[in-house]
Amino acid sequence: MPGFEFFGDEERREVNDVLQTGILMRYGFDGPRKGIWKSVELEKEICKTFGSKYAQLTSSGTSALTTAMAALGIGAGDEIIMPAFTFVASFEAVLSVGAIPVLVEVDETLTLNPQAVLNAITRKTKCVMPVHMCGSMADLDALKNICDEHNLILLEDACQSIGATYKGKHVGTIGAAGTFSFDYVKTITCAEGGVVMTNSEDVYIKCDGYTDHGHDHKGVDRGADLHPFIGYNFRISELHAAVGLAQIRKLDKFLAIQKKNHTYLKNVLAEIPEVSFRQIPDPSGDSCTFLCWFLPTAEITKAFVDEMKAQGILAGNFHYIDNNWHYIRNWHHLKNGGSLYPLSDAQKEALAKLKSQAFPVSDDLMSRCICTAINLSWTDEQLKEKGEKMIAAIKKALQQSSVAV
Repeated sequence: MPGFEFFGDEERREVNDVLQTGILMRYGFDGPRKGIWKSVELEKEICKTFGSKYAQLTSSGTSALTTAMAALGIGAGDEIIMPAFTFVASFEAVLSVGAIPVLVEVDETLTLNPQAVLNAITRKTKCVMPVHMCGSMADLDALKNICDEHNLILLEDACQSIGATYKGKHVGTIGAAGTFSFDYVKTITCAEGGVVMTNSEDVYIKCDGYTDHGHDHKGVDRGADLHPFIGYNFRISELHAAVGLAQIRKLDKFLAIQKKNHTYLKNVLAEIPEVSFRQIPDPSGDSCTFLCWFLPTAEITKAFVDEMKAQGILAGNFHYIDNNWHYIRNWHHLKNGGSLYPLSDAQKEALAKLKSQAFPVSDDLMSRCICTAINLSWTDEQLKEKGEKMIAAIKKALQQSSVAV
C-alpha cells in the first residue's frame, strides 16, 4: 500500500538538495536557498499529475481539510454531512472550524449513501464531504447533483485514495476543493504532509495565506507581506516536500503494482461463492490500495478474524467494526464531546445526539467487511501464500458456521 516500501536514492537526492542549502523552511531565505524550492516543485507536480489548477501543500491531511473548510467559508454552526466510516481526522477538522459534523450511513461503496445525505439536509447544511475510503471513491455524480440542487459545497476528503479516478478525473479535483494526506502510510508519502487542490483561484489564494499566518506572499520579503485575514501555521517543510517530490514521480509504478496484486487476490477470493466485494462506482478508477470484501454474516466474519489471529497472520486485514480510529461505534470521545477546549452549544448538542443515533445499515456492512491492505513489496510467492492462507481461514469459518447451524 504505502510508498515508503520503495524508498531509495531518489528520495535521498531530493532531501540532500535541501540539506546542502540548510534552508528547511518553504518560505523566505531566497538567496541562501540557491534556487531550491521543493514545496513549489511538488505543488506543480501535483497539479500536473492530478489535473488540478491549484495546489497548496500543508503539514498534514488534517490541516489540509481544516484549510479547505476555512477557504470555502465553512465555520460556526454550519453542518457538514459526512460518512460514519472515515478516519477521525475528518470530524476533527470539522470541529476545528466551529462547524458541526453530521454523520450518516454508508452503503456498499463504504462511502456516503446518497439517500442518507438527502435525508440529513437541513437549513444549516453547508457542505457535503464524501470520504473516499480505502482507495476507492464515492458516487460523485449522485453527490454532486445533490449539492447542485441544494446549493451546497462538495468537499472531497480523498486522503486515502491518492491516484483513484472517477470517470477520467482524479478524486480530489471534482468538488469545490479536495484533499490528500501524505502521511507515512499513504500511497505516496512526505512522512507528514497534505495538500488542498482546487480549480478556484480565490479558494487557492485563501489557502495559501491561511496555511502561513495569513501572509499574502506579495511582498519582496516576508517582512513586507500584508495579512488580509487570520491564518495559522500549517506549513509543510522543505524536507517533507523533498520526499514527496521523489514519491510522486513513482506514483504510476506504485499504482501498477497495487492493481496487479489487488487483481490476483480478488480473483482468488472470488472462487468462494460466499465472498462478495464492495461496490465501486467506477471500477477502472480504483487505486487498489485495499481489497474490501464481505462475508455473509457478522458471526462468520468474526470467526475468520479469530482464525487469522490464532495463526498470527491477521496483519493487513482490517475488520473496522470495532476500530477506534475509523468507525463511529467506538468514537466515544466524539460522542461525549471530549474536547480540551469548550465546544459551542450547537456542537455539544449535535455530538450528544450521536450517543443515541443508530447506524444499522453501516453496522451490518462493517460487521461483515474485511479490508485487506495491498502491499507493494510482496513477491509472487508471498502473494500466493497470503491468498492460500486467507482462503483456508474463510473455509474454516464457513464450516464452523454450518456445523453450528
